Amino acid sequence: MSPPVLLAPLAGITDLPFRSLVSRFGAGRVVSEMIASGEFLTARPGSREKAELGADIANTSVQLAGRTPEAMAEAARRVAAMGARVIDINMGCPAKKVVGGYSGSALLRDLDHACRLIEAVVGAVDVPVTLKTRLGWDDGSHNAAELAQRAEAIGIAMIVIHGRTRCQFYKGRADWRAIRPIKQAVSIPVVANGDIVDTATARTALSQSGADGVMVGRGAQGRPWALAEIAADIYGTPRPVIPTGTALVDLVRGHYDAMLGFYGRDLGSRVARKHLGWYMDDAGTPSDLRQAILTAKDPGFVFAALPDALLTGKRQAA
Repeated sequence: MSPPVLLAPLAGITDLPFRSLVSRFGAGRVVSEMIASGEFLTARPGSREKAELGADIANTSVQLAGRTPEAMAEAARRVAAMGARVIDINMGCPAKKVVGGYSGSALLRDLDHACRLIEAVVGAVDVPVTLKTRLGWDDGSHNAAELAQRAEAIGIAMIVIHGRTRCQFYKGRADWRAIRPIKQAVSIPVVANGDIVDTATARTALSQSGADGVMVGRGAQGRPWALAEIAADIYGTPRPVIPTGTALVDLVRGHYDAMLGFYGRDLGSRVARKHLGWYMDDAGTPSDLRQAILTAKDPGFVFAALPDALLTGKRQAA
């Protein structure tokens, strides 16, 4: 994994079009949206597509979540058969619907069961298996170091730690210093995650945690080149050419077109709104034009309006 700057799995965001764009600029690894193993096995609409398309791209990791060893193992086997090079186990999602199903960060309350899931997945496939989790369930139970040690003994190849507990959700600040004891407890790579949005926060997170790399989530929203920038600053990889002017328009149009092709016109138009909004936020697009684009139902209007939206904003004009 080089450079050790990873794209975090984000529901509804890190789909194939966005992962492909981030990879094009440069990222050590990109991680798919979380896939519920049970839904995947029953072919629930949408779940299979999250893994199938792009699973065989070299720097892509497919993330699975679940509550039973049997389902997790079978989902891992199927994803590996599709060409996945790396499988990641989610034990960090704090969402109530995930935790309520005894998946995600709920597993931090039962490390024995968590390890049974890890053992099932590692035993089911020949590709590397990684783990993403949090510091613990709450401030009174920081048990990620114990989980990391047990996971390493089972065969986990790398662990990503979000510097919050489950009960924090995404409130407050990520505690990068609390990742250091986890790093010291294992010999496998440990990656810091949480509130890392640019080079400055990445440097601080690495310094405070002692981690081997960083994972970036919302910092890449509207800035698919962000990971490559961080990698260039910290690890000396080639610096990305950040698009401006007509190059930026071409990039956003290309991303929009890729989403329409991936999801179809109607769903693609809706899914694209969040991405278009982030691009326009970064460009300082006038609010009336921003609103018109985000509520438009005709892709032709969006394509035609993007030059004005991205080239006449406050930041572009400056």
